[in-house]
Amino acid sequence: MSEAALRDDSETYAQNIVDTVREPLLILDEALRVRSANRAFYQTFHVSSEETENQLIYELGNGQWDSPDLRLLLENIVPRDTVFEDFELEHTFPVIGRRVMLLNARKLQAGQHGELLVLAMEDVTPRKLAEEALLKAGALQTAIFNSANFSSIATDANGIIQIFNVGAERMLGYTAAEVLNQITPADISDPQEVIARAKTLSVELGTPITPGFEALVFKASRGIEDIYELTYIRKDGSRFPAIVSVTALRDALSEIIGYLLIGTDNTARKQVEAERMLLDQAVRDQQFYTRSLIESNIDAIMTTDPRGIITDVNKQMEALTGSTRDELIGAPFKDYFTDPERAEAAIRLVLGEGKVTDYELTARARSGEETVVSYNASTFHDRDRKLRGVFAAARDVTERKRYEQSLQEADRRKNEFLAMLAHELRNPLAPIRNALQIMRLTAPRGSQRPEDEAVQAASAMMERQVSQMVRLVDDLLDVSRISRGKIELRRMRIDLASAVYQAVEVIRPVCTSLDITLTVAMPSEPIYVSADPTRWAQVLGNLLNNACKFTDKGGRIWLDVEREDEVVVIRVRDNGIGIASEQCPRIFEMFTQLDTSLERSVSGLGIGLTLVKTLVEMHDGTVEVESAGLGHGTQFIVRLRILEEVPSPPIVAVSPPPSLPPRRILIVDDNRDAAMSLAKLMEITGNETHIAYDGQEAVEAAARLRPDVILLDIGLPKLNGFEACRQIREQPSGKTIVIVALTGWGQDDDRRRSLEAGFDGHLVKPADYDELTRLLDTLRSIPSGEA
Repeated sequence: MSEAALRDDSETYAQNIVDTVREPLLILDEALRVRSANRAFYQTFHVSSEETENQLIYELGNGQWDSPDLRLLLENIVPRDTVFEDFELEHTFPVIGRRVMLLNARKLQAGQHGELLVLAMEDVTPRKLAEEALLKAGALQTAIFNSANFSSIATDANGIIQIFNVGAERMLGYTAAEVLNQITPADISDPQEVIARAKTLSVELGTPITPGFEALVFKASRGIEDIYELTYIRKDGSRFPAIVSVTALRDALSEIIGYLLIGTDNTARKQVEAERMLLDQAVRDQQFYTRSLIESNIDAIMTTDPRGIITDVNKQMEALTGSTRDELIGAPFKDYFTDPERAEAAIRLVLGEGKVTDYELTARARSGEETVVSYNASTFHDRDRKLRGVFAAARDVTERKRYEQSLQEADRRKNEFLAMLAHELRNPLAPIRNALQIMRLTAPRGSQRPEDEAVQAASAMMERQVSQMVRLVDDLLDVSRISRGKIELRRMRIDLASAVYQAVEVIRPVCTSLDITLTVAMPSEPIYVSADPTRWAQVLGNLLNNACKFTDKGGRIWLDVEREDEVVVIRVRDNGIGIASEQCPRIFEMFTQLDTSLERSVSGLGIGLTLVKTLVEMHDGTVEVESAGLGHGTQFIVRLRILEEVPSPPIVAVSPPPSLPPRRILIVDDNRDAAMSLAKLMEITGNETHIAYDGQEAVEAAARLRPDVILLDIGLPKLNGFEACRQIREQPSGKTIVIVALTGWGQDDDRRRSLEAGFDGHLVKPADYDELTRLLDTLRSIPSGEA
């Protein structure tokens, strides 16, 4: 055999030997390049020879062999030494995961192959894990045994203490040296409890048990799990409760070689139990207290679950429903009310909003008796804020409801009285205003005699007074409007001076008659505000009128207007009787009369200052009163924001009342003066007029005359205006007639009823002539079929 063949056989033989080794092997050359690997290497790392041979060791796999420590070993230590052993490499390898490899290497002289390095690898991962687990277990065992939180006492088979840990020393006050090989656990236990335990176990297990250590370990010696409570006695004689767990220690042949008693101080738990008992008692006391409160309440009280099922009630609830507590609990809440749906809605409402107040229901008792109740209810929750149900209290408000209804009835009658009073006061004003309009229309044109001028001046004065009278009548109705919040403003840009002078012009004759000096101070520059001119004149007029009432003859009143930044301040001051300081807060209350003495001849309804406050605040202003006391006069101060200056609106020539074509007009009014004066006024303006004095006569005249317009009063004898209008509309020609209500009834309800009866318009007496002609001109444009 040739030398080459012999060499090949030797290498094959060597490789076969290497492949039989169970640990992975690598053969490296001097450059640390893999010459070959054994089968165990390929199987362990799941690689092929193509991926391994002729590769630098650092390039294998994912670079797991390229660690600084291994480089130091292979490149520095191995060249100097021929061998290294037990080099530990921990790495996450592809496929096989995290492993701990123990590396051993040896240099070989391989003839023509030069110097080779054999690198052997042993997977020691299981051994490392076992070592770590053993270390942890040992550390845990040491920590447990040396824990100061519980006592560990180990004895021999006879009960003599052999181990007494740190926890036992801390709990019992003995050192280990004082008890080891000297006493048993029974010697540090309450002797009476040990005797009692022996008796109890003897009965339980049916065998005599000697008091002493045997009683402490008897069950454990029989393989029965045993945990019991025992009182330990410390070295100083003090006692503490302990929970003791006993385990029998056995050898390989299951023979008992001793006992282990693990004890924990039970003092804290005992204290908690004692505190819990006190808390339970406190809870019982609280429940009794709560029940006493619930039962002593005058309201009917109950609780329901979230579904509205009653869960508890008090005696008042039993009385309200005529049912017993047992009958009520478990029944639906809604079943005890006249309106079950509304009652059920109350539960839903409180569940949704958390509470409800003054929810009105009518309860019905078994006897059929009904009681109006006002419910207040809220949800209640447990400690974890979980909804538990609804707590509700119902108060009997039957009497209150009757009282409220009587008040509402009284208020309704009051409003009816005021409306009737306003109606009766407006009726005589209508002919006066008509007469004044006739005088204005028939006044001579061109040059006038002095007496003509006097008549015109008197007419103008009377017109102003009639307008003021109309406003006073409206004030009566404002009482009910204030209570219902229905006063409306027609705000516009006005020069405040115009409202001041209008109020002064009305009040000056009163001042003259009472010999009161009125002084008015106005700024030189105009002040513009956004206000209802009529209402603002009413405010100032009421303040001046109030000052006149409470200022003696020969007294003085001052009206001062001045600007303060962006606000105008109006002060109405007098040197009259003044106001006591305790009465100032009441001065703006409705119907307040601070001086009701008979000597004070000037009086009023007590609504003027209430209107002042209401109207000023509706204009976003403020009003206040000041007085130094009785005998020192009074001052009212009004503040209102000034309107930002804007260009004055262009002056538009006032157009005369529209010129209407002659019409046939039927005037219907049971007040003959009002009917005749209005007829005369309509005649002067070129109309043909006819008069009727009751509703039945109006219906007949409408059928006979077929008028273009009917001015129809509401309060008529024989047939009221509403019914008369309906009957006229039913006539063949009635649908094309313009019918306007001209009446002293001016409430919103009156206007609504007029519209429903078929009227085309509604005017309140005394109607302004210009307003009447504008309305008729507007209605003229409406096709007769739609009028």
